[in-house]
Amino acid sequence: MPVTFQSDVAPLCRVIVKPAANAFLDQSRLGAEWRALNFTAEPDFTRARTESDAFIALLRKFGAEVLTLPRDDAQSIDSIYARDAGIVCDRGLILCSMGKENRRAEPAALRRAAEAWGIPIAGEITGAGRLEGGDVAWVDRHTLAVARAYRTNDEGMRQLRALVGPEVEVVPVPLPHFRGPSDVFHLMSIYSPLADDLALVHSPPMPIPFRELLLAKGQRLVEIAPGEYDSLACNALAVAPRVCLLAAGNPVTARRLREAGCEVHEFAGEEIARKGGGGPTCLTRPLGRKL
Repeated sequence: MPVTFQSDVAPLCRVIVKPAANAFLDQSRLGAEWRALNFTAEPDFTRARTESDAFIALLRKFGAEVLTLPRDDAQSIDSIYARDAGIVCDRGLILCSMGKENRRAEPAALRRAAEAWGIPIAGEITGAGRLEGGDVAWVDRHTLAVARAYRTNDEGMRQLRALVGPEVEVVPVPLPHFRGPSDVFHLMSIYSPLADDLALVHSPPMPIPFRELLLAKGQRLVEIAPGEYDSLACNALAVAPRVCLLAAGNPVTARRLREAGCEVHEFAGEEIARKGGGGPTCLTRPLGRKL
C-alpha cells in the first residue's frame, strides 16, 4: 500500500499515542504537576483513563494501527501530547528539541520507541535549535508550515529545512505574543488541515501572509466559533479527507464543519484534552497516511 508521511489529511493508517495511564501515572502525579505545567485544572485520573481508552478505540475504528508509548517516570504529564516530540517526512522521523523545559526528555524516549518499532529516523534537532511538533503542519505534500513561536526558534527551523530536503518548501509562520510564553499556543492552535482544499482556522491571530498562502492554494477556510477557542475548537484531527475528530463541547464549530461537508466525530476530552490545552492532533503523532 503506497504511504506518505507528508500529509496531515490523507487516510490515517498508523499513529503513535501515549495512553493516559502511561502519561499521567496516577492521581498523585497529576496533583503534583498540573499547576506548574499550566493545566487549567487537575485532571481526574480515572476519568482520564476512560477518555483515553475511548479515544484510542475511535482511532482504531477508522482502521489506524495504534502504537502506544510506554510509561516513563522521568517524563511529565505533558507527555500525553505525543505529537510534539517528533515530526515525520518521507525521509523518516525527525526528533524535535522541546521549547518547554520539562519536556526535554520526550524526544529521546520517542527515539527508543521508534527504534523498537523499526521506524527510520531521518535526524534530530540539536544544539540551540528548538522545534515542537504542534508548530508544524503539512499544507500539501511539498509545503510544510512551521510556526516561529515561543516553542520553535529560527535555528530549529533552519535544521528542519536541511532534514526535510530541498523538495519541501518550509514556510515560516510568525505567531503573535498572544497570551505569552507560558501559554500552549502552537501553529495547530489556529490551523487544522482537513483536506487538500479545506482547513479549520482561527483567523484573528493568524499572520496575513499565511492566510493568503492557504487561499492561494485553493483552501476553503472554515472559521471556528470564537467563543469555542478555549475548548479546543480549532484543534481537529483529520483521519481521512473531510473526516475529523473534534473534542466535544464545540457545537457551533462542529455544525460549521458539517455544513462544509465534513464528517465530524466528537470525543470526550475534558480530562485528557481541555485541561491540558491539547486536542486530538496534540494527542497523536501520525506515522503514515494512505496515498
